[in-house]
Amino acid sequence: MRSVLKTSWRAALLPVVVIVVAQIAATATQLESDSLASPIDIVAAFFAVLTDGSLLRATADTLMAAFCGCVLGVGAGSLIGIVLGLFRLADDSLDLTIELLRPVPVVALIPVVMMLLGFGARMEIVIIALGLLWPSIVLARAAVREVEPRLMEVSAVLMLGFSARLTKIVLPAIVPQLFMSLKLAAGYALVVAVTVEITANPFGLGYGIMMAQQALRPAEMFAYLLWIGAIGWLISLLLNAAQRRVLPAFAKGDAR
Repeated sequence: MRSVLKTSWRAALLPVVVIVVAQIAATATQLESDSLASPIDIVAAFFAVLTDGSLLRATADTLMAAFCGCVLGVGAGSLIGIVLGLFRLADDSLDLTIELLRPVPVVALIPVVMMLLGFGARMEIVIIALGLLWPSIVLARAAVREVEPRLMEVSAVLMLGFSARLTKIVLPAIVPQLFMSLKLAAGYALVVAVTVEITANPFGLGYGIMMAQQALRPAEMFAYLLWIGAIGWLISLLLNAAQRRVLPAFAKGDAR
């Protein structure tokens, strides 16, 4: 317990020093700017948007879109990756298509999806899902290929069907890798959600940042930015806790 507290203090030391120095500099220069704000002003702006409900509404919109997009993208991508990892013919047939589409930046798809679905939550969810689809395919396919070959040979000898091979051999072997894929996808989903809201969707935390910037309210803008960072940090803590509870063996191996 003492070592955990010591580590926490060390991790918090740099942010505390930065905040103190920034406040001292803002006070000494009597900061009045359309692009910068002192830590005290940022805290005041945070409580202002928190008490009027705008921050909570924007947070709910962003997290709902990120969650739905993450479930769709990771779920579909993992399923496709598992199928490709198990069936060489399907992998060979789709390999070129995947390699052509995978490098396309997800933000480049925003105009296309917007033309099909218009503005709103559906468009944002589809963009997030597409952004997570290809990495999930690649990670799941690689995880299946790393399954012990002798286990696959045993399944062939026993003439197990696809569902039996999937549930009895493949999934138990790749669950740690799939969980790691989910951890990476959760953070990326938040990034894509905020990006879409800044550029195309008039809802959520990204839209709040853009509106604060256009209204020349830097304290409010930085309050939104720091809140997004705090949300990402909390998501990481929750997923790490779930990993230690659900996959204790994997957590121990990761610590080593």
